[in-house]
Amino acid sequence: MIKEYKSLAVQYLTGTVHISNPLLPNPVTYDSPASEVMTDLRILQAAVISPSITMEIANTYMMQRGVRTLLVMNDDNSLAGIITATDILGEKPMRFIQERSIKHSEILVMDMMTPLNMLEAIPLEEVMHARVGNIVTSLRESGRLHALVIDDLTIGVPRICGIFSWTQIEKQLGTIIPQNNVARSFAEIESTLIAS
Repeated sequence: MIKEYKSLAVQYLTGTVHISNPLLPNPVTYDSPASEVMTDLRILQAAVISPSITMEIANTYMMQRGVRTLLVMNDDNSLAGIITATDILGEKPMRFIQERSIKHSEILVMDMMTPLNMLEAIPLEEVMHARVGNIVTSLRESGRLHALVIDDLTIGVPRICGIFSWTQIEKQLGTIIPQNNVARSFAEIESTLIAS
């Protein structure tokens, strides 16, 4: 049996009415806990896409979601890779078009993504004891603008539970962080690995 609930009072909207803006992320310092700059996928839904979707649709989806990174998921909900805005808007698509003689609109996410076997992740256990400065140093040393966080303690199967973004860290620090040769995307790392 459903319990009876009292209806809530309402008020009529008149005059000028504004819409609330989301709270800004907490300002941080290099000594703040690293978890304060992590996009926690245990709380927020990850922005995901299928590898068989066109790159143009992926770009539109990124803009709609207000993100610059999408996790690429297989049909069985396992991680296939990651694609960033730089992968889509950088030079990699132009090289792909020249190599394959295809139209820009025919490029798929799977063609531009960094595949799972080229990804690394920081264990959540490490993150829980780290500071923002540790994350910045890790990103710098890896030559990346994003880092995945993995947790395999809860169910024994590795799960991506967070993402660090250089841009998000800069926003929360309130300053531009010198990159010191940080690659602009996973695509640049991939091309460096292929060239060596």
